[in-house]
Amino acid sequence: MLIKEIESLRNVIKDWKKSGYSIGLVPTMGFLHEGHQSLIKKAVKENDKVVVSVFVNPTQFGPNEDFNSYPRDIEKDFKYCMDSGASVVFNPSSEEMYLKGNCTTISVSGLTDFLCGSKRPVHFGGVCLVVSKFLNIVTPDKAYFGEKDAQQLAVIKRMVKDLNIGTEIIGCPIVREKDGLAKSSRNTYLSKKERKSALILNKSLNLVKKELMNGTLDVKKLENLIISTINAEPLAKIDYVEIVDSNTLQPVKEIEDSILVAIAVFIGKTRLIDNFTFELNI
Repeated sequence: MLIKEIESLRNVIKDWKKSGYSIGLVPTMGFLHEGHQSLIKKAVKENDKVVVSVFVNPTQFGPNEDFNSYPRDIEKDFKYCMDSGASVVFNPSSEEMYLKGNCTTISVSGLTDFLCGSKRPVHFGGVCLVVSKFLNIVTPDKAYFGEKDAQQLAVIKRMVKDLNIGTEIIGCPIVREKDGLAKSSRNTYLSKKERKSALILNKSLNLVKKELMNGTLDVKKLENLIISTINAEPLAKIDYVEIVDSNTLQPVKEIEDSILVAIAVFIGKTRLIDNFTFELNI
């Protein structure tokens, strides 16, 4: 079922709740791939009914970002969702989601000071606003997000906790291509040459992972290893390389607990992100 109006979706949700069904939500910006499919299938496995939202959210894009060019294909996405077991695809317009003259914002401080938050200042305010709206509209028992967007996942978990929203937020592992590139809708922007160059992201992270497994805990040395590896690729330009505490997302000088190693890199004009979490076993 494809639904575009909030009221229509709420009526469906009301009927489901009367029947005692559990509800899962998978928020997406569409142009779905196997990464999204893994979220949908997990949601289908754990809930009676699943709503997949397909909405390119304008409030999380800054000036000169790719809102207008972001890939869209609702017909393909709808089929993909149905084939994956979803119950409803919610595909509202911007006018449906944002009332004219709307003046409410949501922000999460601290967790957004570094990583993508420092590079894209309006991004997480827009993410929080649209996710809170989806949670309010769908009122799901569980909502599913990919761990590739690690900062987004942490921010949403904090927002839900701080606002006493009753939805359980589920993080799902990164899905990769056979050659290691993290699945992303933005991968479609890459030329054949750029696609090959993009492998440098996962390669650099794997080198650091190996160093960590071998006992190297010098943060600066690990960051420099990533930087030198990526800088050796002519088509790559680093946006950030950061090693942060997994819980607070604050930079660490020493590795004493669980860390997130996160990078953002431009391959040509396309900005890609990747990461992994490492837990120190003392």
